[in-house]
Amino acid sequence: MLENLSQALILAATWWNFLLMFLGMLAGIIIGAMPGLTGTMAVTLILPFTFHMEPVSALLLLVAIYKGAMYGGSISAILIKTPGTGAAACTVLDGFPLAQQGKAGKALYIALYASCIADFISNLALLFCAGFIASFALSFGPPEFFMLVCFSLTIVASLSGENIYKGLISASIGLFLSVIGLDLVYGTTRFTYGNVDLMAGISFIPLIIGLFAIPEILKGCTGTPPKTEQVIAVGGDRVTWAEFKRCFKSIIRGSFIGVILGAIPGIGGAPAAFMAYNEARRGSKHQDNFGKGEIEGVAASEAGNNGCAGATLIPLLSLGVPGDVVTAVILGAFMMHNLTPGPLLFQENIVLVYAVYIGIMISSALMYFTGLACIKSFAKIANIPKPILYPIILLVCSYGAFSINNSMFDVLIMGLLGILGYILVLFRFPEAPLLVAFVLGPLFEDNLRRSLLISHGSWNIFLSSPICWVFGILTILSLGYTLYKNFKHKPIPMDV
Repeated sequence: MLENLSQALILAATWWNFLLMFLGMLAGIIIGAMPGLTGTMAVTLILPFTFHMEPVSALLLLVAIYKGAMYGGSISAILIKTPGTGAAACTVLDGFPLAQQGKAGKALYIALYASCIADFISNLALLFCAGFIASFALSFGPPEFFMLVCFSLTIVASLSGENIYKGLISASIGLFLSVIGLDLVYGTTRFTYGNVDLMAGISFIPLIIGLFAIPEILKGCTGTPPKTEQVIAVGGDRVTWAEFKRCFKSIIRGSFIGVILGAIPGIGGAPAAFMAYNEARRGSKHQDNFGKGEIEGVAASEAGNNGCAGATLIPLLSLGVPGDVVTAVILGAFMMHNLTPGPLLFQENIVLVYAVYIGIMISSALMYFTGLACIKSFAKIANIPKPILYPIILLVCSYGAFSINNSMFDVLIMGLLGILGYILVLFRFPEAPLLVAFVLGPLFEDNLRRSLLISHGSWNIFLSSPICWVFGILTILSLGYTLYKNFKHKPIPMDV
């Protein structure tokens, strides 16, 4: 084994690989920070250029781009309330309010620290626990997925703010938007009204851009911006040691949530971020400050989505099953170099696997130093005058929405959802429940119907395994705790 490790170290620790990982990390952060330009798009565009590279160099470049994009989404989410990636949608909830309070630096730095720690923990999980976590992930069938999503949907209640009824209405809108398109089981159309563009459903990126960025622009253009402090220079506003210690528990907890959910194919970073955020809020002494500019909320959400980054590689390397869309593209890179991920990869190319592991561990340190450099550059966005900044944001958002499917229809959807988001803001409906319901709605419906098809309509299938029981009990406890917190010593609000 020591001989294999020494050979892997020689193979991975070259100046060329370091340069490729640095450039990949930098490109990933920049692309992730631009709304609509996802890590999937970046990895897909770079993939053909890796054909003539050495396998280790190609894989480390693609992984660095992926990890950089996962972190980069938090930058625009904090500074301009526009998540660069879907996984960063949760970061908006506390990141942008912190920026409005003149604490953009704190939000950016804690996002970087949380991302690096979570990424390192996910890399350790990939290194030491790949086999165990992969086998655990394989035990998830449709019933287990359904109960997991039920537990995740309890987040809606905790994100509803002061009025749980408005939160439920917002979540209902999100569920409605999620079912537009083709039926997942029978292939029939729903709520498309004969429009071919709606058959594929509403894309996630136009939705989050419309929900968060456009309302902010409309508020600025209508002359009713929120009363906030002027954003101060970001460079001198660092996270204190006391603040970091307060966030550390949420970072570690969010990292493990990200690792577990990231190892389950098909979950992704957004649900992991929301679940980590919800658990941080539940266990925090500053619950009332979440959603209003709580640094712990930023740390938890970034730990959740970056904890998925290394974990999504666990089923890919150990079982040959990609954990998400990006790792499916990386699977293509393996195939291009005549490598087949799975158990045989560890037998036939163990030196290459160790080399990839070493490079992935180094990528966490590269993320930290590259992120520090990018923060100082991107932070200047916060000081651009709003009459100049808003048109630039609108232009970038429109391009980002268009670039997903090269369709002007997505730009139209972005605009319409922007108007919807603005109406929600005016009437003080929370946007977060809508987003959570939109993300989890298809998973809820798909796994519910698949489970009932397997059991021929019997609901007993949801009590068929210990995992179902665990998540069922957690769902009941979570709902009971949330309702108790919401209605204890509070009159039932009549104004909806």
